[in-house]
Amino acid sequence: MTNAEIQQFAPKEISQHIQQCRQDIFHYRLQQQAGELQKPHLLRIARRNIARLQTFLQKKKSV
Repeated sequence: MTNAEIQQFAPKEISQHIQQCRQDIFHYRLQQQAGELQKPHLLRIARRNIARLQTFLQKKKSV
């Protein structure tokens, strides 16, 4: 997900994407604990996406 894509989202859409990323992290952690996570870098990517989405959400709320 790029910054240009995120800028086009409405605040509700951004919140939905944040929620989806949090669910993804939950599932990745479960897989990691079970030793089944094939791509551990996905955890880092999901955390960074949440941070990026929250930043844009704050910008949209302040305007």
